[in-house]
Amino acid sequence: MKYNIGTVYFPQNFKYIEVIKKGKNTHAKHDSFYLKHPPMELSKRAKIFAPFDALKGFSEAIEEKNVDDTNDIERLPFDENDIC
Repeated sequence: MKYNIGTVYFPQNFKYIEVIKKGKNTHAKHDSFYLKHPPMELSKRAKIFAPFDALKGFSEAIEEKNVDDTNDIERLPFDENDIC
């Protein structure tokens, strides 16, 4: 037997089926959990997903070492008849 939750089918032996069937926890506005862990403001929440530089200064160090070698490339003669 398979469990159908929404449009997703889970096998009968799926380990966390009971957790999924329970659904998302909801808390009353003034219960102890809500008071201890109020919802985060959207403006602060967005900062969680902002990109960050895990290795500070790494990008700058790489950019310093970046060398433009395009002027050192030997130009080979070009024949338009060689193009397929």
